[in-house]
Amino acid sequence: MNGGFYLLPPSASDAAARYDILMLAEFLLTGFVALAVAFLIVYFSVRYRRDSGADRSAAPVRGRRLEIAWTVIPLLLFLCAFAWAAYDYAQLHRERPDATPVFVVAKQWMWKLEHTNGRREIDELHLPLGQPVRLVMTSQDVIHSFYVPAFRIKQDVVPGRYTTISFTPTEAGEFHLFCAEYCGTEHAAMRGRVVVMRPDQFAAWLQQGNASEGMAARGFELYRRYGCSGCHEAQSSVHAPDLHGLLGRTVHLQDGRTLVADEAYVRDSVLLPKKDVVAGYEPIMPSFAGQIGEEDLLAIIEYLRSTGGGDARTGH
Repeated sequence: MNGGFYLLPPSASDAAARYDILMLAEFLLTGFVALAVAFLIVYFSVRYRRDSGADRSAAPVRGRRLEIAWTVIPLLLFLCAFAWAAYDYAQLHRERPDATPVFVVAKQWMWKLEHTNGRREIDELHLPLGQPVRLVMTSQDVIHSFYVPAFRIKQDVVPGRYTTISFTPTEAGEFHLFCAEYCGTEHAAMRGRVVVMRPDQFAAWLQQGNASEGMAARGFELYRRYGCSGCHEAQSSVHAPDLHGLLGRTVHLQDGRTLVADEAYVRDSVLLPKKDVVAGYEPIMPSFAGQIGEEDLLAIIEYLRSTGGGDARTGH
């Protein structure tokens, strides 16, 4: 990070490269259209000015082909640009099985981040170079927006929801992190930095500090403390769904719908248990709204992720 002037910030992620090409293409397209329209306006204004000698005797009264051409061609061009942008946007949110999750909780006025091994950060995010990352984000109070200009990523962080974004850092170094949503009187102070390191340096950094307890291990303790194990383990007398290997599994619901279990589904199942009742089970689970914090929820989700797929009841 330095104070130099740039038309664009450094391009430091795979998303940045895609969006830079898209922006250049749209700039050229809209610039060409604007110049063409401006040229025609000036040309016709001069050619057919009031006292000019232009021949107006055979002025065309209809030009259907021309009208269709100037309507359809720009429409197709801009639809192509829209489709291109939609594809790039979808790439930020698609599931990457090899992406490493990092959990982000925003609050007035800080970013709290936690890696899967339990290493925590405030207003800083360390990432490995060249390895895909998936941020799972939520807010503890108001709407925030996670914005890293060098990565060309900006994602709203909303209370009561999990939002995700995936990307791969492509340049080592330090980059600005901002909140792009006005979130209160000290909004401007809610900023930090993203540090991209070589994989070996990142691995060494990850083992330092408060990495004694991983998120999955803490999540397992919370899973037991909040009583989840009392209903969802094999030896339980309560008829409750098996949660082991839940993340990524297709779930059939009582109302006939199906969905793929993700972080948001687990969160809703804990706080709004009657929203998506699993087929074959009674809606007897009580809501934990107001009893469990976002950070504890993320830890439990990471524990469930650690149980992998299939039947893993004996994993712990």
